[in-house]
Amino acid sequence: MKVAADITAFSARIGHAFRQPALLVQALTHASMSSPTRSDNQRLEFLGDRVLGLVMAEALLGADKQAAEGQLAPRFNALVRKETCAEVARDCGLGEVLKLGRSEMISGGRKKEALLGDAMEAVIAAVYLDGGFEAARALILRLWGGRIAAVEADARDPKTSLQEWAQARGMAPPVYEETGREGPDHQPMFTVRVTLATGQSAEAKAGSKRVAEQSAARALLAQVQGG
Repeated sequence: MKVAADITAFSARIGHAFRQPALLVQALTHASMSSPTRSDNQRLEFLGDRVLGLVMAEALLGADKQAAEGQLAPRFNALVRKETCAEVARDCGLGEVLKLGRSEMISGGRKKEALLGDAMEAVIAAVYLDGGFEAARALILRLWGGRIAAVEADARDPKTSLQEWAQARGMAPPVYEETGREGPDHQPMFTVRVTLATGQSAEAKAGSKRVAEQSAARALLAQVQGG
């Protein structure tokens, strides 16, 4: 099949020359652009998520041969979560080549975290089906780069860490409150405040409540720990 120049350029950016370029086109096609003759990337996303998980589990075991399961699990979660997949997608310019329907185009779909994360998983599956597991492993290790070596700093869920900090001091769990929401419905921005029983608090703003809560918890944890 004839492949558009932007798709070819993207293939070069991620470092995999597709023997079956139709797989990459499918991986980059959102459901809003699907048709009876054009498959979307949802099935590939399902497969890519599993391939990513296996490669990361293998990489983490190899990187730290002494780590216990309790140490490996949060590292694994930090590397495969949707936010990380979206970060990797942004790094390689995936949003620029996403195939979106008009409604998603208008609503800023090229920048949406969920769409980017899903498409990144679909691209992994496309490489796996095109070149096998070794090709997929090489792609993931290449694109995730230094994130694997630096994952320990990002592995601890800040909400969990803050709650454990409070409980260790006999405090009630932190309270999270949405204090603001702005922007259009398709691209909202949430402000969340987290407060401890002592009255100490911190706020953060993000495009999803979950990320805002995590950021607020991280900020308050740094505050109470003197960071």
